[in-house]
Amino acid sequence: MEFFYVSLLCLFVFLISLSLHFLFYKNKPGFSGPLPPGKTGWPVIGESLEFLSSGWKGHPEKFIFDRIAKYSSYVFRTHLLGEQAAVFCGASGNKFLFSNENKLVQAWWPDSVNKVFPSSTQTSSKEEAIKMRRMLPTFFKPEALQRYVGIMDHIAQRHFSDGWDNKNEVVVFPLAKRYTFWLACRLFLSVEDPNHVAKFADPFNALASGLISIPIDLPGTPFHRAIKASNFIRKELVSIIKQRKIDLAEGKASPTQDILSHMLLTSDESGKFMNELDIADKILGLLVGGHDTASSACTFVVKYLAELPEIYEGVYKEQIEIAKSKAPGELLNWDDIQKMKYSWNVACEVLRLAPPLQGAFREAIADFMYNGFSIPKGWKIYWSANSTHRNPEVFTEPLKFDPSRFEGSGPAPYTFVPFGGGPRMCPGKEYARLEILVFMHHLVKRFKWDKLIPDEKIVVNPMPIPDKGLPVRLYPHNA
Repeated sequence: MEFFYVSLLCLFVFLISLSLHFLFYKNKPGFSGPLPPGKTGWPVIGESLEFLSSGWKGHPEKFIFDRIAKYSSYVFRTHLLGEQAAVFCGASGNKFLFSNENKLVQAWWPDSVNKVFPSSTQTSSKEEAIKMRRMLPTFFKPEALQRYVGIMDHIAQRHFSDGWDNKNEVVVFPLAKRYTFWLACRLFLSVEDPNHVAKFADPFNALASGLISIPIDLPGTPFHRAIKASNFIRKELVSIIKQRKIDLAEGKASPTQDILSHMLLTSDESGKFMNELDIADKILGLLVGGHDTASSACTFVVKYLAELPEIYEGVYKEQIEIAKSKAPGELLNWDDIQKMKYSWNVACEVLRLAPPLQGAFREAIADFMYNGFSIPKGWKIYWSANSTHRNPEVFTEPLKFDPSRFEGSGPAPYTFVPFGGGPRMCPGKEYARLEILVFMHHLVKRFKWDKLIPDEKIVVNPMPIPDKGLPVRLYPHNA
């Protein structure tokens, strides 16, 4: 009898779901095509577990390529993070989404992100994105970044002196995070004291771990820890902001010294300035984006250079020539960075095989057709870097490490997308290039190294990281 009632309940849920499906999608006016092929998986959770677990197992592309093969389609429907979704694959999908930003689609983040960054819920994501992108270009454009190469070099010297020199073995990922976070604190907030930086480090790790998670705010959950951490960091940032206001008024701080000063002194079209909490949220987001992705990239540079001695030798030769051209104590400059062409090709190949940004979500802001399929307004759309980065139709022998792919004009448009594309392309792309190249310079001029775990598992959650943090044995050049 109990089985009968459970079966009846399941049938009832199925019929209601089917009715809603036909009501909202099949008979939606203005549609001239079917929905994309695919399935929505389990009730509520959809295919989220399969989507996330493919990353936990180290093969996030499997979710994408299995469905491309199954449906013979470069667009398929699914159900992710509680939302009806379509996945757009390949260069044509990337081009369509990047070209239709704020026309047919706009940025979308899961509820967990909106709750960690409260100000993002006060206005639309579109308005927030426009506000930030209007503010950042002056700081991130190459002319401005030229001033920061020497600062990055100085921080890198201190970082390697403190964390790498005179060590036989190190664990790379925590060190890479320390380096990129120190840089972000210095360049965004003018906070350079290692003790002050360290005060932020653990809360930021908790925040990053719970940012893309199930938004259940109960003690012990990653989401709860992320909320708690964001509140702590926001409180610290507000105190830094209050002090900076005083320093600016008294002439003790420069209007152009960092992003914080820029935000405090920049108004919108109506002459309105951002309040302290809003600035704290913006800085919080920049600190997350400004160090987490680059730390993953730096870690995988170490991994691939350990595995590929001939690639290491090419990078070493380029960097040691630059090092020999410098006078004792002379810092790296913009011209030195421009000479690191092979090193950047190597870094780009690392970003192709292990993109820190696996993909991103958009939201359809209008009904539209794509590849003969209807995409309803309100659906979430996911694009995946791996749908091109690891696609043999785009990159021959996609699993082979080959920096020559980036010589000359490089990959075809919309195929290499570690920083996204279109209006939503990461505004910190050039900043990331600088911090990765400065890291590579100091790394290879000091050491060769071996991996201590030859077949260390890679976990993607949400960025790729070696499961044990990539422990290595160091061999100093001057030893």
